[in-house]
Amino acid sequence: MFNLSKRAQLCATTTLVAFVNMTHSAYAQQTEDEDILGTIVLGESKREVQTDTAVPSTVVDQEEIEDRQAGTVAELIDTVPGVTLVNGSTAAGSGINIRGYGANSTFGTDQKVLIQIDGATKGSEELYRIGTQLYTDPYLYKQVEVLRGTIGSFEYGSGVFGGVVLLETIDASDVTGGEIGFTGRQTLEFTSNGNGLSSSTTLAWQPSTDLEFLFNYTRRMLDTREDGNGVDINPLAGDINDPSYLLKAKYTFGANRDQSVTFSYAKTQQEQFDVPYDTFGTTAFGNVDRLIENEVATLRYNFDPADRDWLNLTAELTYSDELVLSEAIAGPNPLLDADNRYQTTTFRIKNTALFGTGAIDHELRAGVEFIHRKRQDETAGSAPGGTKETVALFVVDEMQIGERWTITPALRYENQTITEDPANGTARFDKDGLMGGVSARYAFADGWAVFGSAAYTENLPIVDDINNATLINQSERGSTYEIGVAFDRADVFAGGDQLAFKLNYYSTRLWDLTTYRSFAPGGSTVSIERDGIELEAAYAMANGFYMDANAHISNGQATIETGAVSDWAQNPQDTLRLTLGKKLGEELDVSWEIEAAKRYDEGGTVSPGYGVHNLRATYAPQQGVLRGTEIRIGIENVMDKAYQPRLSTRNATGRNFKVSLSKTF
Repeated sequence: MFNLSKRAQLCATTTLVAFVNMTHSAYAQQTEDEDILGTIVLGESKREVQTDTAVPSTVVDQEEIEDRQAGTVAELIDTVPGVTLVNGSTAAGSGINIRGYGANSTFGTDQKVLIQIDGATKGSEELYRIGTQLYTDPYLYKQVEVLRGTIGSFEYGSGVFGGVVLLETIDASDVTGGEIGFTGRQTLEFTSNGNGLSSSTTLAWQPSTDLEFLFNYTRRMLDTREDGNGVDINPLAGDINDPSYLLKAKYTFGANRDQSVTFSYAKTQQEQFDVPYDTFGTTAFGNVDRLIENEVATLRYNFDPADRDWLNLTAELTYSDELVLSEAIAGPNPLLDADNRYQTTTFRIKNTALFGTGAIDHELRAGVEFIHRKRQDETAGSAPGGTKETVALFVVDEMQIGERWTITPALRYENQTITEDPANGTARFDKDGLMGGVSARYAFADGWAVFGSAAYTENLPIVDDINNATLINQSERGSTYEIGVAFDRADVFAGGDQLAFKLNYYSTRLWDLTTYRSFAPGGSTVSIERDGIELEAAYAMANGFYMDANAHISNGQATIETGAVSDWAQNPQDTLRLTLGKKLGEELDVSWEIEAAKRYDEGGTVSPGYGVHNLRATYAPQQGVLRGTEIRIGIENVMDKAYQPRLSTRNATGRNFKVSLSKTF
């Protein structure tokens, strides 16, 4: 049973009682409306549950991105079950952890969570004490998709135990609505906690239906924030004054407009002066001046002829440059002066073919990737340099058998070569791996479906381990098994309502570890076993009332060399998030959200439980002089509660009023 603290239980109970009363009243009103109007409009909640796939997937769309008024990309996805943020309120020190894997208080990432922006792979390998390298701004994006676990990862990379985060930048046609001409959009946002001020300017131009251009400039400024006790959070880190840019163009051509070329370029910068090297604030290594730059460029060609189902070809060239320059304040220091730079160039060709073989309809996605990744070496030892060249092949066949069965096998093969930076030597290491899995889904006629999957993946050696004769030749290995049930149907309790939920159980095992060896007392960690339950649910009525809920309950153990077993140090807290809201036509959307976490008390580690309330309102006039204007008001942590989420090294933000004004012209 999901065992929250007493206060959280009281909040959750009150919420459910209020919702039952609200639903009863709404149902009566709905019946009256049906008699009068005769036509029922299908209800819509804030987030759609992905019930039509066996992959644990969550999509945060443009509307929700804007509604949440997030300050970092990490804050956009912390509402996804299984996602835990490490110091999520600060970009430089925050990290993304999924199902207990990913960022931790030592490394901003550990390669077990893969991140792509417009197809370009992001993230360092083991960026010591500097948090994540996902430096970017939420205003640049129209969609974020999170694929939890391994089964959905084989099209994107290897070694994915936690999940995949896919970010898609906005297009000009998203702003213009596909109409020829020029459209602009200006957004200003103010946050009370830390006196934050953000400005986002988007200019979109479509000179014709076949050509579109977009430019976005965003600047985000923020002083030191306070927790619920009024204490400064990480005051030594300095203020934020980060510019971000996005350039994007698309040209559509061909006899039937079946070809397109898209180019996108995004950049975010951050400067910090006389700040602690350790962004997590756990160890006093000393202070540095730091420059951070994050660049992404993608050139994509697509050919999708309408008369050839077997051909939907995409070729893309992506480039990612992640730079962290540090200079020790107190003089030369091998660790503090380590300049971390990752330059990743990927050429990818992928085709999606639709065809049938007897009673089976196939959607076959197959591709090849050529990846060149260079890690700069400015200080031999603390940040070893080198290059990694990878050739990868993948194939995913989604087979529809009749109207009920969907079976999807997937395979990925990688061959990589790591070469030492010539400044340090001529070492060369080769490794390859074959990985894959299969998922199955059976859909009943009444909206129910059951699904399951099994997957195996490998995390091939990394440049960071080039000076370790054992680890540079060792791949981490892991398996994941999942089983679940989903439901999606309209007119369940009332005419025009919509109910959807997805319940998923997963079990993972990692062995031959290279990155977590020191994360257990008494010896080196050799294997980890974790299991958990994820729930996503959404209910909406035709009169505008809606409810969204998700929960994650999990546990895990680590085994060390001696055979001793202990609780896994990176186990997240069990969490529950519930949103109740009301949409009044297309103009007004108001909602109340509670996020609660269970007290964690395992292995001598205690993380208190908490319950935090958030309020949001969006007003978007549909006519008159204010048409095209959107006003958003939010209050996060309404009760100004002081709490520290598990895996974080500092308290979360206290009460925070947010106001944003957007105008499309």
